[in-house]
Amino acid sequence: MITPPSPHFRALELSNSFNRSRKNLGAGFAKGPLDSDWSDGLTGPQALRGIPFLFGVSPGFDVVLLRPGEPDICVEFPSRLATYVVFVQAVADRPPGKLKSFRDALPVDSPYRSPIESNDVSGLVSTYVLRYADGSEENVPVYRRIAIQQRHISWGASPFAAMPALGPHVHSTHGEDFILGRAPRVDYDIAEARNESGRLSNGRENLWIYALPNPHPQKELAAVQLRAEQEESIVYAISTTGLADHPLRLQNRTKLRLRLPEGVHLNALGELDTDDRGDEIGIDLGTVISARAVLEYSTEEWKSNIHDVQPRKSNTEVIVEYSAHPDAHLYVRSGDGDLLNIALRSIEARNSVPNANLDARSIQPANKPVKISIVEKSSGQKVAARLHIHGQHGEYLPPRGYHRKVNIGVFQARFGELANDLNQYAYVKGDCTVDLPTGPVFIEISRGFEFQPIRRVVDILPTTETLTFELDDVLQWREKGWVTSDTHVHYLNPHTALLEGQAEGVNVVNLLATQWGELIQNATDFDGRTTLGAKEFGGDGEFLVRVGTENRMQVLGHISLLGYEGPIIDPLCAGGADEGAIGDPLDTTLAQWAERCRDQRGLVVMPHAPSPQGERAADIVLGLVDAIEVMTFNPRRWQIGVFAIADWYRYLNIGYQVPLVAGSDKMDAASIIGGIRTYAHLGPQEFTYGTWMDAIRGGDTFITVGPLVRMTVEGKCPGSKIRLAAQGGTVVVNWQVESVSVPPKRVEILQSGIIVGEVNCDKMRLSGHASVHILESSWLAIRVRGSVAGRDEDIAAHTSAVFVEVGDKPIFATSDAVTVLAQIEGTLAYLDTVSPKTDEQRRSKMRATLELAHHRLHQQLHKLGAGHGHTPVHGVHRKHEH
Repeated sequence: MITPPSPHFRALELSNSFNRSRKNLGAGFAKGPLDSDWSDGLTGPQALRGIPFLFGVSPGFDVVLLRPGEPDICVEFPSRLATYVVFVQAVADRPPGKLKSFRDALPVDSPYRSPIESNDVSGLVSTYVLRYADGSEENVPVYRRIAIQQRHISWGASPFAAMPALGPHVHSTHGEDFILGRAPRVDYDIAEARNESGRLSNGRENLWIYALPNPHPQKELAAVQLRAEQEESIVYAISTTGLADHPLRLQNRTKLRLRLPEGVHLNALGELDTDDRGDEIGIDLGTVISARAVLEYSTEEWKSNIHDVQPRKSNTEVIVEYSAHPDAHLYVRSGDGDLLNIALRSIEARNSVPNANLDARSIQPANKPVKISIVEKSSGQKVAARLHIHGQHGEYLPPRGYHRKVNIGVFQARFGELANDLNQYAYVKGDCTVDLPTGPVFIEISRGFEFQPIRRVVDILPTTETLTFELDDVLQWREKGWVTSDTHVHYLNPHTALLEGQAEGVNVVNLLATQWGELIQNATDFDGRTTLGAKEFGGDGEFLVRVGTENRMQVLGHISLLGYEGPIIDPLCAGGADEGAIGDPLDTTLAQWAERCRDQRGLVVMPHAPSPQGERAADIVLGLVDAIEVMTFNPRRWQIGVFAIADWYRYLNIGYQVPLVAGSDKMDAASIIGGIRTYAHLGPQEFTYGTWMDAIRGGDTFITVGPLVRMTVEGKCPGSKIRLAAQGGTVVVNWQVESVSVPPKRVEILQSGIIVGEVNCDKMRLSGHASVHILESSWLAIRVRGSVAGRDEDIAAHTSAVFVEVGDKPIFATSDAVTVLAQIEGTLAYLDTVSPKTDEQRRSKMRATLELAHHRLHQQLHKLGAGHGHTPVHGVHRKHEH
């Protein structure tokens, strides 16, 4: 949509005053090597920044050249009243000065250097004489870099009283362009800024608009006489206006609520397009920043105990955010293609009275700075937290220094923010300043799974200066020796990861360097030594960030190497695309990475079970894995996956008592650090990163998206083994479940994956016990049903397992062993056939590792007399293609 020009201006006809062709202006107005042809297209009627102008049409003269020593140019027109005379103009480019200066010492490609001098504030370029119908005159001087500037400028050389002819422009981020099915139009870093000013520097062409204030607006203006003084300049076009407010000065960003015309639909982002790719909404004297669907919250739900209150995205109303002149008009294209418009002054004047064309009403401006403090109730100390505030129209109100729209594109933001579906949040360090509207605002504050979250409606008065909120640590499992962790975080810088961990109540954040093809992240943050937040590194020791690595192969799988010391374990990826780079050899196995991690005193975790289902089977059989991770980007989308848990059950069922851990695999602002997390019991030990690793290895862990769960079997914790006599016996399972946010719906007692007892829950805290009669070796664990998003059958928490061995028979399920054996054989098949080739010595070593795992499990099958009838999917000992 091309927004019509403002009706508040009258363009002057200059055709009788033009004295030069743009193509023959001399060196001072020559095109630069980076110039586009945009200014050449300014012919005939045009609107710049919403102001109408009449440009010259070639061939022939199409600009006014003012050159010292040449006669004045007089532009006469029918008399009119005007408050401002508006010029499109430029002064000649000034060649580089001959004097040595600081600028001469800069590299030629420095953004602060230009092949032309453009920063000087000096020189009377011209004089504009306003001639009135009564015969009087007024001389107005036009100075370089005040009212006029040259076409090509260096960065930072904008004029002070003129604006670029190209107005500010809003565009989508790269990720949003792809969602909308179109190629990104601007470079990555510029796209993520979401806007451009219209100022072009470093060799690109500008024209400048100057609004000359008429000293005598009560007198009719009859002509403008243009006189050159010390420099050449050109005038492209002139317009006049009777506006009282400066025509180039726009108001601060403002919001209104707009009902969409019939037949108008939002795009895939829930927005109206506001750029020049088929605009659906625009403003003549200003810029539409965004037009996003209204988010409709239920006040009743907001005041309730529902864990995750999400709004409904409207299909019929948008919040329009804009910066515009007070006398601008808003335009919207209707469903049948007509342009509907409304004067912004009329919206402000009548507020909510419908307009014949557009139904719009103003939104109370968020211009009241309020300092918000978040403190721990018991100590009164400020604490980091996750904060969300929205106004009564659903508009997000971020703290100062945070984005108005959180960028959720993968690898596109590493800031301390979160977008949990439609709710946006900022991670704050305990206090912040938020610009709020007067009236009701809706506030949500949380800090992990043990503090009671806050959701309130607060009335902001004109006198409101500060708000203080107390968070109550009601569960206090940390005081009972439990520490929380996220085993899988990417892309953040360590200090932001520390802030998010503090705000989410995650004691240990494992930030993992890794590689995606040719993209490598966080590798330079790894030093094999520093635990950010630890006392020995200047922290308080309560919240820690340690950089490890996730080493990856497309087929063999991924492995997380946590907390190891010394040099980085490389390569970060192997085996070629798309984990590694195309052509990278397969010159290692996960097992070799795991052994190096163990040698460097680290913790080995198999991430995001069950995929990739490659070498993980062999490494678990070889005893090289300290824990299996269940991963969830964001629990609102999915929680503890049944396939991940089933994969873990399989290894338990063949006697490998590997603990459970949890990781978010966070790579964007839509993922929550600790949204799924591990609780590990340290008991009375002092909390350090090292004691946390020991606790994980010990196996007394549970994973959760909200409910906290404790289990003992005959007083033994998960990670323990209990031995019964050959005839079996009965054991007592005790359990406890508590939650401050996600309601537990059912507690299930599992024996080797089978439910042998269950209790429905109707409150946030409960405990119980059950007797389980055991006749054969098996494992026991607790599984808790419940959901962040109200899906009652979701798995919300799961403990690691206690092994109960009957007599001298180990836990061993033949069918699961055969499945694991087939996975190992598949890995061998890959190594022998299509894997990227490496030298024979390395290949033989890698194959020997996999053969050892296969041999060990296969022998166990035979040792236990299991008639598995297994036919190898790939022969282990035959001659292989390689």
